[in-house]
Amino acid sequence: MTLSPAGLIISSAMTESKSPIIIEVAVPLPLDTTFHYAVPWSLAPFAATGVRVLVPFGKRKLTGYVIAAVAESGEEVREIIAVLDQEPLFTVGELEFLRWSAGYYLHPLGEVIKSALPAGINITSRSRTRQKPDGAEVAEEVLTGGKRVKTELFYRAAVPLPEGGKLRDKPARIVAFLGANGEAPASLLRREFGADAAILKRLNEKGFLAATEREVYRDPFREEVFLRDTPPVLNYSQAEAFRQLAAAIKGRAFAPFLLHGVTGSGKTEVYLRAIANVLDQGQTALVLVPEIALTPQLVRRFKCRFTCGIAVLHSGLSDGERFDEWRRIRRGEVSVAIGARSAIFAPLERIGVIVVDEEHDASYKQSEGFRYNARDLALVRGKMERACVILGSATPLVTSYHAAQAGKLGTLHLPSRVRNLPMPTVMLLDARRKKNETFLPELAAALGENLAAGGQTLLFLNRRGFATFLICNDCGHVLRCPNCSITLTYHQRRGRHFCHYCDFSIPAPSVCPECESPEIILLGRGTERVEEEVKGLFPEARVSRMDRDTTTGRGGHARVLKGVEEGSIDILVGTQMIAKGHDFPGVTLVGVISADATLNLPDFRSGERTFQLVSQVMGRAGRGDAPGKVLIQTLAPDHYAISRAAAHDFEGFYAEELESRREAGYPPFAYLAAITLSGNAAPVVEKWAEEAAKLLRLVKREQRSRVEVLGPVTAPLGKIRGRFRWQLLLKSAGRTELHRLLAGFRGKFKTPAVVRTNIDVDPVDML
Repeated sequence: MTLSPAGLIISSAMTESKSPIIIEVAVPLPLDTTFHYAVPWSLAPFAATGVRVLVPFGKRKLTGYVIAAVAESGEEVREIIAVLDQEPLFTVGELEFLRWSAGYYLHPLGEVIKSALPAGINITSRSRTRQKPDGAEVAEEVLTGGKRVKTELFYRAAVPLPEGGKLRDKPARIVAFLGANGEAPASLLRREFGADAAILKRLNEKGFLAATEREVYRDPFREEVFLRDTPPVLNYSQAEAFRQLAAAIKGRAFAPFLLHGVTGSGKTEVYLRAIANVLDQGQTALVLVPEIALTPQLVRRFKCRFTCGIAVLHSGLSDGERFDEWRRIRRGEVSVAIGARSAIFAPLERIGVIVVDEEHDASYKQSEGFRYNARDLALVRGKMERACVILGSATPLVTSYHAAQAGKLGTLHLPSRVRNLPMPTVMLLDARRKKNETFLPELAAALGENLAAGGQTLLFLNRRGFATFLICNDCGHVLRCPNCSITLTYHQRRGRHFCHYCDFSIPAPSVCPECESPEIILLGRGTERVEEEVKGLFPEARVSRMDRDTTTGRGGHARVLKGVEEGSIDILVGTQMIAKGHDFPGVTLVGVISADATLNLPDFRSGERTFQLVSQVMGRAGRGDAPGKVLIQTLAPDHYAISRAAAHDFEGFYAEELESRREAGYPPFAYLAAITLSGNAAPVVEKWAEEAAKLLRLVKREQRSRVEVLGPVTAPLGKIRGRFRWQLLLKSAGRTELHRLLAGFRGKFKTPAVVRTNIDVDPVDML
């Protein structure tokens, strides 16, 4: 047995006299079955449950995951090629959670396991052609992938120093520094002394320094300094919430809670106290946030409060940083893990509390591939770990609040802001018959007054770009994406029209592409246009924008947020990124440009999402000493989602929305699953959608099921990335019956390769 340079544990004798051990392996492919492989006796000690193995699969080699040992196999099996890990990557308990997730969301186990592990670590084979010196071409197989650990040279002064050795200038300072301070990494010596590799190598060869190569972690927070904070005194509501949480944590049993607190009520401080309580008992904590925009501020609060190991997992890190953060967790060097939805699979052990901040946010749902909901899985994992689970929000999901009312979740209520700060005053502005005005007079005046008073302003519009579509004034032609069923959005700074679904783009035309008329006009508005108009109205203001276009790249979110926190930004224009959980004490005015942008989407949750977005962005105002003010421009001032948000009336909104859901038979009064079929040829997709509906109704009759099958119909977004889309919707009064029908359908429905079928259990996006 040998360990190859790539880290593969390879058998030294692949044929043994003894019978090989049989293992069950899941592969990261869209296949519902697992596979059996033989393990030579020389590799048997290493092929434990939870390790990766390199296996032959058809004509190629790929990474698989050992999920069990098998007594015997009824078929001829092939041997594994190598074991890729010296220690398991997941435990038996974590595998149970992954199996449950795969079963509930009807997704192949191998792909679920792959989603739970760091990106880029798997090894696969591919064929390539290599040219020999004589010109002949030969085919060969190469292995690709496999994330490497990072190593660095650490230097120390040699003891004793070589006799007669004389050093001057930089080398002398380096040796003196190491003699006084002990060991230091090469990166520090480069930064402090400008010591390049050649200098250090020469000092090492001459015996002045000794070098040791060691593994190091890529730390995403290596440049930041965190000062310890002092926990504030809890108010009565916070103290009562913490008392109940502490009692539940002490009981070491599954205890789910809904922490419903108005914006600015101090929910994060309650999280921190609960986590401190868990850490004192030798347990760990998992904290989920909906987007990486929230992570910098939250991580700072945690790093200032706790001295234990804290790991961060989100897509804003490099692959290497995420790999190292994951390894720190796996090795038990971390007590608190913070991250976006994929952090629900973090390999933490001894979990005592799971926090889901902003539990209402749709970002917890993975929309492609393995379509899981991290918010829901937090409850499942909490039950398996016998942990306390805290779902926190100022605008909880209707389903969560209904579960709390029914006693399925404990209820913790924070009815007022910390320090008895008042909620912001709110004014609804009727924008009907004034559609061409970005700022109604009242909002424009408030912007000027707030700027003069030294206050900061947030302007919210949940559309990015400059204009939402281009239309010809002569022939009426609208510029559309050739790959998707949407109009192209104009981005002025880049001088191009973009599709926000497939990233197709074209240069901005000067004439109509259809009739060549120069009479083309831009309609609609996005955050880029709002930013430009604000600068035109207030040239002295320091204006910035926060949307997907301005926060790309490393640290993009943190840069904008830091500018607001430090007061170097007067007016921040943004999409929903600015509405989520940020604490900006200097913001005294919030303007909502178009409150009804999400109100008329073909989705039964559109009213709920509108209420949540408007309420959340309103909550950014008045969190400091100065009172807050909110102005909401809307074309639907009488709609209950907007009027209830303006009145800070969650209970009233909940009552109206619940009645609407009851009449239509939507959650929490039903469970849903969506089946989407897609392909490059519209008639083919339509045909197979009809076949899917026939099979569903046949299986329904066979099972005597009461599940309602709706459709098929063209999806609201009938074409995305060149693929035509049809949908079916399943509604059921119970989860078990719904899953039974889906399982029966899934086992029998086979489409040609040109048609894809996606099943989405508990969908949150009906587009």
